[in-house]
Amino acid sequence: MAYLGTKPADAVLETDDITDGVITTSKLADDSVTNPKLSTGSQQNFRNIIINGDMSIAQRGTSSSGNTTDVIQLDRMTVGISSSGTYTVSQDTDVPTGQGFAKSLKIDNTSATSGGTISVYQKIEGQNLQYLKKGTANAESITVSFWVKSNKTGTGVCELYDNDNTRQISATYTINSADTWEKKTITFAGDTTGALDNDNNLSMYCFIWFDALAILQSGTLNTSWNSVTAANRVVGANIDLGDSTSNYANVTGFQMEAGTSASDFEFLPVDVNLGRCQRYYDVHADGSESATSKLAVASAYTINTAYTVINFTQKMRAAPSLDFVSGVGYYRIRSAGVNHPNTADMTISSATTINCRFVINTADTLTAGYSGWITINNQATGFIAFDAEL
Repeated sequence: MAYLGTKPADAVLETDDITDGVITTSKLADDSVTNPKLSTGSQQNFRNIIINGDMSIAQRGTSSSGNTTDVIQLDRMTVGISSSGTYTVSQDTDVPTGQGFAKSLKIDNTSATSGGTISVYQKIEGQNLQYLKKGTANAESITVSFWVKSNKTGTGVCELYDNDNTRQISATYTINSADTWEKKTITFAGDTTGALDNDNNLSMYCFIWFDALAILQSGTLNTSWNSVTAANRVVGANIDLGDSTSNYANVTGFQMEAGTSASDFEFLPVDVNLGRCQRYYDVHADGSESATSKLAVASAYTINTAYTVINFTQKMRAAPSLDFVSGVGYYRIRSAGVNHPNTADMTISSATTINCRFVINTADTLTAGYSGWITINNQATGFIAFDAEL
């Protein structure tokens, strides 16, 4: 009997394993591979629907202060703030011990206002949710898990919100011990009503609520899929991060997956994780990398206008808008040795998901045909980026 391939030293095929060239029994002597050791879920790779759940990618910078309304600081993570004071939102190195995480998202109160809304959430495209089979008889259960740490104890709420069909479901979680990392796991039943659109638009939110305005918690918590009633969405959430400037919360290991149990967090290589984030937000000139970061070479088309074409790093979710920090850009005609600082007149046109035309309009006099850099103007915190967030 011929053995095809390289035979492991401890592997033994029984004599009746191959009959007429067909393997009928596959048995390893040490039984090292058994059914219980094989994952049985329907989505094995990229099972975490949440992007950047380990909080490792921060293209916009690692910290911002003075936040009183919703803000995205770490990629794909929105911190929801309403009537709850002022916060610094940052990427932090405080993480659960021995779990493989290097970063967390920190929400730090810097000006107290009690009784408002604080949450962490992600918006999700419909085409990334189709295997959940929502709206069919075979709808999958969904399990959300995350690690949380706060100086406050109390009850929070995790919520799935179906934007396509205006349906939602909620469940509570509890922070039991102050200043201690705790893992939370919530499983939601599958929803047999309301199929999700198979497109690149917003279909679902996944919320981690700490507290919410009374309008969202004056009824009875909706613990089964149903049409949205605002008063039933966040009932019981009482982790009031707004009542003191001593308050903070950290979150990491944010995962949402099909099934009735939480698997270990799915860590991705940094290049893969970054590439997934760049589909939504793509930084091209970053002053934190270099005080004179160059975006591109542009040519003066007229005495007041210069053009270039920017190719995006990844094919973006949709045609993006331009995002930059005011006052950080200029157009430099190298051969003329003149800077033309007109950041407010930087625009894009003819944008697609793969590239755009970048336009600089200036009151200064350019020389048609001359070329020069579009660059960060020596600002370590400045950047020029393209935004296709949901």
